[in-house]
Amino acid sequence: MNLPSFKSRGQGFTLVEMLVVLAVLGVLSALVMPLAELAVQRDRERELRQALWQIRAAIDDYQRASSAGATMVPAASQFPPDLQALTRGVPDARNPGRMLYFLRRVPRDPFADPALPAESTWALRSYLSPPESPQPGADVYDVASRSTRSGLNGVPLKDW
Repeated sequence: MNLPSFKSRGQGFTLVEMLVVLAVLGVLSALVMPLAELAVQRDRERELRQALWQIRAAIDDYQRASSAGATMVPAASQFPPDLQALTRGVPDARNPGRMLYFLRRVPRDPFADPALPAESTWALRSYLSPPESPQPGADVYDVASRSTRSGLNGVPLKDW
């Protein structure tokens, strides 16, 4: 039994075959692109959650150390004066000559402009600032994203 071979048909693909393959590839890529964008958004949101958790935990640690008398920082507030204080360290009142550090580095907001320094990517809230209208002040009580985007859950990123 003789099966038809490629040599008997000629070599290569016909124009119609090529157009069908290109159409199928176009449809597949149109389906994949939104999924890729969704995956990138999900990764950036995960990074934002981790960064907020790290900074907020460091602010809480600073406040606990200040209220326990472990720091030698003469301030009216028990909260850090700025985000750099968390990485710069404060003198340890219990071990003179030593410093207390709360972060190795300030994480950056993944939705912010990459050209900005990490400390400038966050919206700061002072302890005396009301929650409805967060404003910076003499200390850092909380941080939030400056992004105007909403998360995949529909909540604006600045409200996380």
